[in-house]
Amino acid sequence: MMPLNPIVAKVTDRIIARSAQSRAAYLDLIARARDAGVNRDVLSCGNLAHGFAAAGEDKIALRTGHSTNIGVITAYNDMLSAHQPYGRYPEQIKIFAREVGATAQVAGGVPAMCDGVTQGQASMELSLFSRDTIAMGTAVGLSHGMYEAALLLGICDKIVPGLLIGSLRFGHLPTILVPAGQMATGLANKEKQRIRQLYAEGKVGRDELLASESASYHSAGTCTFYGTANSNQMMMEMMGLHMPGASFVQPGTKLRQELTRAAVHRVAQITWDGDDYRPLGHCVDEKAIVNAIVGLLATGGSTNHVIHLPAIARAAGVQIDWDDMDELSRAVPLIASIYPNGSGDVNGFADAGGMPYVIRELVESGLAHGDIRTVYGASLLEGAQQPVLDGDLLRWDPAPRGTLNPAMLRPVSEPFQPEGGLRLVRGNLGRGTIKVSAVDRSRWTIEAPCRVFSDQNDVLKAFKAGELERDVIVVVRFQGPAANGMPELHKLTPSLGVLQDRGFRVALVTDGRMSGASGKVPAAIHVSPEAKKGGALALLKDGDIVRVCADSGELVALVDEAEWAAREPAVAPEEAMGVGRELFAMMRHFADPAERGGSAMLALGGL
Repeated sequence: MMPLNPIVAKVTDRIIARSAQSRAAYLDLIARARDAGVNRDVLSCGNLAHGFAAAGEDKIALRTGHSTNIGVITAYNDMLSAHQPYGRYPEQIKIFAREVGATAQVAGGVPAMCDGVTQGQASMELSLFSRDTIAMGTAVGLSHGMYEAALLLGICDKIVPGLLIGSLRFGHLPTILVPAGQMATGLANKEKQRIRQLYAEGKVGRDELLASESASYHSAGTCTFYGTANSNQMMMEMMGLHMPGASFVQPGTKLRQELTRAAVHRVAQITWDGDDYRPLGHCVDEKAIVNAIVGLLATGGSTNHVIHLPAIARAAGVQIDWDDMDELSRAVPLIASIYPNGSGDVNGFADAGGMPYVIRELVESGLAHGDIRTVYGASLLEGAQQPVLDGDLLRWDPAPRGTLNPAMLRPVSEPFQPEGGLRLVRGNLGRGTIKVSAVDRSRWTIEAPCRVFSDQNDVLKAFKAGELERDVIVVVRFQGPAANGMPELHKLTPSLGVLQDRGFRVALVTDGRMSGASGKVPAAIHVSPEAKKGGALALLKDGDIVRVCADSGELVALVDEAEWAAREPAVAPEEAMGVGRELFAMMRHFADPAERGGSAMLALGGL
């Protein structure tokens, strides 16, 4: 095993030093919660009677108070394909808990928004803030003090970050995240992308497009591309918060069920009454956060986590920024090629060795911290194991020593790219992120006149009118957290992809987000400060020459300095009403910058 990479060590030490005060305060908080907080030992008889009144056959165990009671936070709904399998998990978890003398209760349910359904719609403006709503719902569920451990049922975009942020405020509880798995491979993602672009050009109709989409998203389970949902699963494994190899096992299988059983049995073993106490707040530390970043970079994961990871870290008293991520990206090679960074999907990734292979490669190459406290063992390297069934019994086998498909997974010594999938760009337009793992190297630098919009629908109108048939940098401003909730702008991808395929040099610059599936078109996103809060995107005018360069890390308007200084910022559009957006006004008003996580909840909570 190689020693820790010096850049990984340097960034980790910097984060530890920066976080010293806030991390110490956090650890003190959860220590007090364990020793003198709200738990069953301090509940009154009336409190307890309410808490187990409907517990049925578990009532006696809960009344005597001698067994571990597991609080389940579920994000189940049967509209979201990834979360539909969770419907029967609570009853299964209760059975599995009884097998080891424990009990389980559903502590609360939280919303699970599907960005696939809301993509390009007004309701997408609730998407980012759904994360904080989930965090608050998680806190409400765990606040009853009836539980000595927790299981979190969630898998998709904002749901896992929200569950983790909320549960970290109860970091004295041992906690395991329980995934539900991905759907089987459907229509190839490249073919889906081709049909979308043909539709954008008017060459196929709605019926053909719907048939393509339905063949891609066709059953229960997560979508099979490597977007935010599947990046979530990767990060939980890199942080040691799943059972080993649990992420990419399809729902409805015996192996999936046995992994859930294993998680229930394990969380009952690591409570404070035993000799292997593993509270969540001790598992999620500076090294675990660095591991999540490293995994994101090494696998070409979703840009959404450039926002979510700072928010998760803050909930544990850890302070990170985009400079940390950018510096790590220069040291961490890209070792996975999953759509949109390649042609295969997460099923192919799992078949090639999946997360057990990735973990072993990164730890043994000195790129990830092996010495973190996981929920399952003495080190992260124990997570480099593949779950298999031996008859009806679950066992773990060592990860393959070599990749089983070099088109999808490669060793650190022979990567797809020598650096990670994300870059920081900065300049007189602010600071932003660009995902380069799916962008051809010839397009890492785009310099062109800009066309400025304040609404993504206006971009599509301009495209259809032929107004963008040239080298162009499309700027979509007033899309930040404070302006309109920072919606994803993935709806623009097919049209911009058409322009790029026609030979034009095209890029997107925005203070909004792109989907975790953002791909071949270079996009400088999350630009901060956002236009609504004094950001320089508000100064741009149509025709200004803008330069986006992932190589040099530039995001600049090539405008005379005197003229630039004299410009008045554009006025933000009025806040829209409808689909519940008005209920989130306080979140928009108090949201902090994207680099901090875009959260009013964390900002006002002093975190």
